[in-house]
Amino acid sequence: MQHAILIAGAFIGAGLMFGLGAAGAGIGDGLVTSRTVEGIARQPEARGTLLTTMFIGVGLIEALPIIALVFAIVLIFATPGK
Repeated sequence: MQHAILIAGAFIGAGLMFGLGAAGAGIGDGLVTSRTVEGIARQPEARGTLLTTMFIGVGLIEALPIIALVFAIVLIFATPGK
């Protein structure tokens, strides 16, 4: 019985990591992109700098779900007691 609860907890934790990591990245990407478009609309001559900064920011934000994926996989496949 304890083993089944441990496995269920690992799966629930992994699912939460997947979901919250994806939701956080989606919100972050939306905010960064909207602010970049707003900045370009206000100051079109700064477009190159803003886009470069946006792509760097989006790349860093997208690292979050990848890290969450790795932790979730470790949680699923390295659960103690298997």
